[in-house]
Amino acid sequence: MKTPDALIEDLRSRGQRATPQRLAVFEALWDNHEHPTAEAVWANVVEHMPTVSLRTVYSVLGELVEAGEISHVDLGGGAGRFDPNNVEHHHLVCDRCASITDVQVDHAGVHPTPGDAFRITGTHIVFRGVCADCDD
Repeated sequence: MKTPDALIEDLRSRGQRATPQRLAVFEALWDNHEHPTAEAVWANVVEHMPTVSLRTVYSVLGELVEAGEISHVDLGGGAGRFDPNNVEHHHLVCDRCASITDVQVDHAGVHPTPGDAFRITGTHIVFRGVCADCDD
């Protein structure tokens, strides 16, 4: 994900308004490695801007997904998460605390055989288990 300042410049170059609400969402996601839900982003934003609605946060997140700045990922277990890491990667998910960690995976040797009726357009691997913090 680009820096909040770069995202604001992108908005302005497209003739869109750089609202304080958008900036607050950008800042809540910037350098965030926790793969937050929309509700978690909203909770972060309302600490500084108590009047921001959850709907506004969802709207800004949707804009960012549409622009390719973040990804909406479904890792199972409920609410979708938002991932500002644009580098191709996969995920480790703890079944106890639900923490999510980015990982690089060499999946060059993985060759599913979906048949002629399916064209693969991407790969997303989710490893599930118990993180070191929960494995005590």
